[in-house]
Amino acid sequence: MDYVFVRDEEGYVYKKIASQVTGNETIISEKQYMKESGLLAYEKQFSHGGARDNAGRKQKFGSPLQFQIRVTKEERDFISYAREHQLDYAKLMEPNT
Repeated sequence: MDYVFVRDEEGYVYKKIASQVTGNETIISEKQYMKESGLLAYEKQFSHGGARDNAGRKQKFGSPLQFQIRVTKEERDFISYAREHQLDYAKLMEPNT
């Protein structure tokens, strides 16, 4: 099947089989079809993968966000104490046998 690009009397463009072209449609080039249908601009815009250059989320800082939890003052003091004295949490949690 041979396809051709046509413009009808109202200015709309289509890709049709050559045998189905009617008298009120004119055959146009593929370049004209791409331009008039808007496909040319669409291909240019999305040919490199994104909506535009450098599109997408970016990290604001060099490292990802830090994990944060809400704790009471006593819990915060205990965590600070444990860090300062290098307490081994696994060893503290071992059952006494």
